Amino acid sequence: MPALNVEFSDQELEELRALAQEQGTTMKAVVREAMADKIARHRALREAAEMFQATFRDPALADAIAAAGIDDGPVPSSTGRAA
Repeated sequence: MPALNVEFSDQELEELRALAQEQGTTMKAVVREAMADKIARHRALREAAEMFQATFRDPALADAIAAAGIDDGPVPSSTGRAA
């Protein structure tokens, strides 16, 4: 399996060692868990952003907002300036 060499400052290494010792695990396990958490968080944010964008691209939602008389301000033009 490929490996990844990551450099840490002396202070970061000391904190990593202390954390691993507190958790009763290895430094490698702490770093691997942190990266897995970071990847999962990134994936969740990306999926949430996609759902948000899909919701607001839904023509039925635009129609419902218009039918309710909600005015959320000027619609930006294709140049990015307010119309």
